[in-house]
Amino acid sequence: MEDKLATRDRILHAAMNRIKHYGYSKTTMAEIASDCGMSPGNIYRFFEAKIDIAEAMAREHYALEHSAMAQIGRRRDLPVDKRLREMLLRRMRENYQMFEENAKILEVAEVLARERPLFMNELIALERVGITALVEEGIALGLFADCNAEFTAEMIQSATIKFGLPQLFSNLTLPKLEREFEGVMQLLLNGLYARRSDAATAKPKAMTSAEQ
Repeated sequence: MEDKLATRDRILHAAMNRIKHYGYSKTTMAEIASDCGMSPGNIYRFFEAKIDIAEAMAREHYALEHSAMAQIGRRRDLPVDKRLREMLLRRMRENYQMFEENAKILEVAEVLARERPLFMNELIALERVGITALVEEGIALGLFADCNAEFTAEMIQSATIKFGLPQLFSNLTLPKLEREFEGVMQLLLNGLYARRSDAATAKPKAMTSAEQ
């Protein structure tokens, strides 16, 4: 007899296949149940509503995404700034490709952003852990200027949020998104890098301004 975990996975697989073909709004719980060869009532033993299936699907996707980002963050063959850039660039490319190949999945992201904001905030918070760790490492190595690492990570997320779910925010092609991403990351990193001349030049400038 199939165990509960296997049945749950079968439901998610069936839901994903149907949503990819018909879209979230045109998919019903009864249809998902039928695809699984079970009664509509039985499917509610595993998920109370269709939005719960959507969230479970998203959790599986983002668990893999966060794992891949964490692997990049732990690499020691790349300097910290390159790891930070690569981590966020991979996220953009992977999600862009997913939505390009499965356009109707974008509807799931839209619904979750609207109806499950706490879930979306949870994802952002999990991602911020990895970014914070890299900022802290950069500070410790002297590559980044001393700063509040968690606040800085939050601001990096704010500046790059459109690249996380690119088709949700724009209709740009991947090359154009990559161009924008590189520009934004260069600005962010330029603001993060430690500069030996900062301390020496800040005071004279202030004095000159006061004298004027």
